[in-house]
Amino acid sequence: MQKTFTQNRKKDHIEICLNEDVSFTKTTGFEKYSFIHNAVTEVLMKKISLNTKFYNKTISYPFLISCMTGGTTEAENINRDLAIAAETLNIAVGVGSQRQALENNTYHNSYKLIRKNAPTVPILGNIGAAEISKMKNFDRIQELIDLIEADAFVIHLNPAQELFQKEGNINFSGLLKNIEKLSKTIQTPIIAKEVGNGIEYQASLKLLNAGVKGIDVAGAGGTNWQAVEMKRNNNINYDFIEWGLPTSYCIKEVKKHKPEFDFILIASGGISSGTEIAKALCLGADITASASPILKMLIARGIEGVIETINNWFGDVKKIMYLTSSQYLSELDKTKLIKTEDLF
Repeated sequence: MQKTFTQNRKKDHIEICLNEDVSFTKTTGFEKYSFIHNAVTEVLMKKISLNTKFYNKTISYPFLISCMTGGTTEAENINRDLAIAAETLNIAVGVGSQRQALENNTYHNSYKLIRKNAPTVPILGNIGAAEISKMKNFDRIQELIDLIEADAFVIHLNPAQELFQKEGNINFSGLLKNIEKLSKTIQTPIIAKEVGNGIEYQASLKLLNAGVKGIDVAGAGGTNWQAVEMKRNNNINYDFIEWGLPTSYCIKEVKKHKPEFDFILIASGGISSGTEIAKALCLGADITASASPILKMLIARGIEGVIETINNWFGDVKKIMYLTSSQYLSELDKTKLIKTEDLF
């Protein structure tokens, strides 16, 4: 069967992310913060628990293997292995865009095998904002949720990526209205997620008012998706290649809505260490997430490499909690950080 444009694009995305430098030069902003060392810590390392509630399930770390891929032959092994790693670690895992699953059922197995290999952990479905914008009813969304038995459903917001994608759809008209309708139609929690350009105060307020129950800020500092599309087009636009808001800024801005709205704040965008995870939690994130570093580790060292890496990251989080006198995750807050410039 001839591949669709969507399948070919997914294949291109995997190859470019693995083989070319498509990271932001702009940083996450986490380097601007230092932890406040506590010389009289009395934290008991062996009693530190990183268990975290993620909607109706409890996970062992405040971490999500973020949405990556699906709908291609290449995606099947990736999704299977990431699902196995997530189940082993008892953490959440997201699928890549399920748009291809709306086109035909050829690669439905690349999605189904996620739940098959991760029977107990939270799984996140995923579709793009452009698809939501044009829907007249949401029966197909329920089909996507049922396909993977999703615990939450992600709508990824990617206007910059679509703008520079040769097949891109830049018509998001009606998006917020349809998100509001969808949130009232399905019981599954909706998460709004950027893909690397960030969600700030005003955008997150509109999304929360529309009924979303999670915001994944996905700020600048990690994979640069407009750069990925520019690479596909062989046309680099240097005026826009660094477009986006740093992850640390987005976390702080979206956190301001916590007193008014009940939602999960997810920090992603350039997170690739225990130090960055801990800083994201201190700035206000409930959950942290990573995609590209996990994918690259999977290709380099397989499932065991992914498991070891994430365990090591959270081993470092525990060390940071000890050194900042934080017995519980709730104690990792802004009082444990200082602007690095203020140290000198």
